[in-house]
Amino acid sequence: MARKNAFYAQSGGVTAVINASAAGVIEAARENKDVIGKVYAGRNGIIGALTEELIDTSKESKSAIDALKYTPGGAFGSCRYKLKDLKTSQREYERLIEVFKAHNIGYFFYNGGGDSADTCLKVSQLSEKMGYPIQAIHVPKTVDNDLPFTDVSPGFGSVAKYTAVSCREAALDVASMCATSTKVFVMEVMGRHAGWIAAAAGLAKEENDDAPHLILFPEIAFDKAAFMKKVQATVEKVGYCVIVVSEGARYEDGTFLADAGTTDAFGHKQLGGVAPVIAQMVKAELGYKYHWAVSDYLQRAARHIGSATDMEQAYAVGRAAVEFAVAGKNAVMPTIERKKTKKYSWTIGEAPLKKVANVEKPMPRKFISKDGFGITPSAREYLAPLIGGESYPPYKNGLPQFAKLKLAPVAKKLNDVFDV
Repeated sequence: MARKNAFYAQSGGVTAVINASAAGVIEAARENKDVIGKVYAGRNGIIGALTEELIDTSKESKSAIDALKYTPGGAFGSCRYKLKDLKTSQREYERLIEVFKAHNIGYFFYNGGGDSADTCLKVSQLSEKMGYPIQAIHVPKTVDNDLPFTDVSPGFGSVAKYTAVSCREAALDVASMCATSTKVFVMEVMGRHAGWIAAAAGLAKEENDDAPHLILFPEIAFDKAAFMKKVQATVEKVGYCVIVVSEGARYEDGTFLADAGTTDAFGHKQLGGVAPVIAQMVKAELGYKYHWAVSDYLQRAARHIGSATDMEQAYAVGRAAVEFAVAGKNAVMPTIERKKTKKYSWTIGEAPLKKVANVEKPMPRKFISKDGFGITPSAREYLAPLIGGESYPPYKNGLPQFAKLKLAPVAKKLNDVFDV
C-alpha cells in the first residue's frame, strides 16, 4: 500500500495536556512509517490547512516531541474557526481536500471538542464523494469534559486538579483574614453549559465546614434567595464563605448571569465574567466585604500542577488515533473507558463520530447535592481518580522548561490564496 502523509491540527481552547496528544500522534506515526509518511501539523489549527500553512513535524527531534507531554498551550497553534455549514457552502471543505491531495495527505487527526468532531465527520464524508477518501479520526480534548461516550475528556483532569488545589489554598487565605477583612471569596471557573470544572472544586472539601461552601452549576437554575440564605448562614457559622461559580451559571429562564450580549465565532454567547456579578450581589444584599478571582487561562494552562492520569490519557488517545487509522478505521473517536475495578483503571474504546458530533454531556443530577450547591459522594467517586498523580515538567532556575519546536514550514504547492 502506498504511503500517505498525515495532517494533525489542534482546535478551540487549548489544555494543559493537548500537546501530549500531539506527541502521541507523532510518535505513533513515526513507529508506523511503513504506512504513514510525514505528519504535517496545521499552523493555527484548521486555518493552517485552509491557507496551506503546514508544519513539517519530521524536522522535530525525538526529545522535542517527548517534551510536548509536559508543555501546555497549543504547540502548533489552535483557533476558534467554524467551517461553514455544508448545506450552504462546500467550498471550505473542498479546499481542505485540495490541500490534502496536493500534499499526499490521507490521514486527518483533528484534536478538539464537539465542533471539531463534526468537522472531522464531514471531511470524511465529503472526501469520499470527491474521490479522494480521507481517514478522519477525532482526537478528543476539552477542559469542559462535555464530550459524550467517553468517561472523561482529556484536558479535564488537569483543570480539575488546578481548581481543587486553588480552591483549597485560597480558602486558607480567606480563613486567616476573615475576622477583620474578607468574608466572601468568589472563584469563577470555565464551563458554559456543563458544571464539571466547578464540581471538581468540591474535591477540596473534606469536612462539612471546609470550602467550597457553595458551588453554582449551569445545570441548576440560580435561586437568589436560596443563595443569599446559604451565604449568610455560612458566614455566621464558619466566619467566611468560599463560592465557586461556573461561567455558565444562569437563571430559570436560561439567561446567563454574565451575558455580555455578544457571540463568538461558533455562535456561542460571550460571557462577561460572573464572579464580579455574584460578588456585587452579595455586597448589595448582605454587605460583606469580598474578593473575587477569575481562573480564565490559568486553569487550562497550569501544566506545573497537571494530573498524571490526564497526561497519560491525552497521550493514549493520540496514539490510539493513529492505531485506528492504520487499522483502516474512519470517522471514529478514541474514548476513555473506566474499568469496573476496585482501584481506578481505564482502557481505550471508540465511538462513531455520527453520534459524537455536536452532542454535549452535562453533569448528571445525581452528581449535584439536593440543595444544588455541592457535589454528592457519587460525584466525588467519579472525579477523584481523574486528578490522581503528579507529572511535573522539568525545572531549570526555578521555572518549568517546555518544548521549543522548530515549526519548519512546508513548501506550498497550490498557487492560489485562500481567505479565511
